[in-house]
Amino acid sequence: MQYRRVGKSGLEVSAISIGGWLTFGGSIEEGTTSNILGAAIDAGVNFVDLADAYARGAAEEAAGRALAHVPRHELVISSKCFWPQSDAPNDHGLSRKHILESCDRSLGRLGMDYLDLFFCHREDPNVPLEETIRAMDHLVQQGKVLYWGTSCWSAESLRKAHDLCRQHGWYAPIVEQPQYNLLNREIEAEVQPAVRENGMGLVCWSPLAGGLLTGKYDAETPEGTRGSDTNWLKPHLTDDGRKRLSAFSALAKGAGLKPSQLALAWILNQDSVACVITGATRMEQLHENLGALNATLEPETLAALEELFPATVV
Repeated sequence: MQYRRVGKSGLEVSAISIGGWLTFGGSIEEGTTSNILGAAIDAGVNFVDLADAYARGAAEEAAGRALAHVPRHELVISSKCFWPQSDAPNDHGLSRKHILESCDRSLGRLGMDYLDLFFCHREDPNVPLEETIRAMDHLVQQGKVLYWGTSCWSAESLRKAHDLCRQHGWYAPIVEQPQYNLLNREIEAEVQPAVRENGMGLVCWSPLAGGLLTGKYDAETPEGTRGSDTNWLKPHLTDDGRKRLSAFSALAKGAGLKPSQLALAWILNQDSVACVITGATRMEQLHENLGALNATLEPETLAALEELFPATVV
């Protein structure tokens, strides 16, 4: 396993992590959750990424039970807050009240005393940024959170947050968690430079673009898959889109890799990336993803990827 520091912080995470979105407490049984997490940890994965919104808390509960036997110092556990957890007027967003209460509830579901990372799951334009940052700083001061981060924040907000933290001596976010993959390179224009300037790291979600970069959709859309009922995948499943996906799979084969391994290895080769967050419903997927760590991307492979998936023009 490779371990990387998150930005300029002292925290080290496995280059490939396991996330609970759409899987833990939801699409897979608890026994499978336990087996996948156990195999991942045996392979050296130390970072497990969760959120209160994943299966409305059931993902945290399932992961907490599965990890109960693992020494806490060997793990890096994250959770997030922002999305509504009930119809109560204060049970959403990034107010001080919701942040502090969400953290306590996540710790209770996990059966843990602290979170290594706590993310603001989105921006909240209805709450002053100062209020959000002071709540996060308070959690760090209490020891309930060791480091905090952001997810899907703009470059402008990241810079403002760091400016406020420098002015007031508050703990600053060390990590941004964006969507990032070969089909979505929007962060490269503004967010990635802001991350680099402020000494942050990136931990990236949806590295396989919802399965589009696995070869599954090159020729057709299998029934019962996300491609058949998820609107944001469908624009990529045109005739031209499938030709590009097929060319990507051929490129991966030529490099001696599975398409998923090439997609993950490409992200791990990008600036400021500490890790990619992967999901798995079967043990085979876990082992395939971990195989990306052994990939060496030749210059001609990287050049071919740039031609197939050019950077987003802003």
